[in-house]
Amino acid sequence: MKEPHPVVHPFPPVWDADSRVLILGSFPSEKSRETGFYYGHPQNRFWRVLAALYHVSVPQTNEEKRALLLARHVALWDSVAACEIVGSSDASIRGAVPNDVAGLLAKTHIHTIFTNGTAARRVYEKYTEPLTGKPCVPLPSTSPANAARSLEQLIDAWQIVAEASERER
Repeated sequence: MKEPHPVVHPFPPVWDADSRVLILGSFPSEKSRETGFYYGHPQNRFWRVLAALYHVSVPQTNEEKRALLLARHVALWDSVAACEIVGSSDASIRGAVPNDVAGLLAKTHIHTIFTNGTAARRVYEKYTEPLTGKPCVPLPSTSPANAARSLEQLIDAWQIVAEASERER
């Protein structure tokens, strides 16, 4: 069995001053760390879900992914800034150090925070919600490990993100 090893989040959040919603994952997978961007594993359904929500083609490059997010007023980050982890396993995360979500909120118009999966929700609720005073809206994970949900079920559950990103406040 592999031992957990310390890892620091390798890339910054995606946001601009017009961001209205924030989607928080837990921590980048090994594949995402290789590609240098969020949800880099080809089996993760995150980008397919977002493309369906906004009726656009699935973005292929990191630049296309960033452009989709910003055009729809969506900020993207992870709950965890650093931790010990085995591979890509959220269940193996130990010693989580949270990202400064409160600092990001102060620079944006974000009114709703969504969490992609259980690990992101747990870290946010434990470390960050007490600082922001903003509860999160938990969403089912887009990870391929979440085989209980079909792509269509994820799109239905995530529809709230599109609705919230179109609201001013």
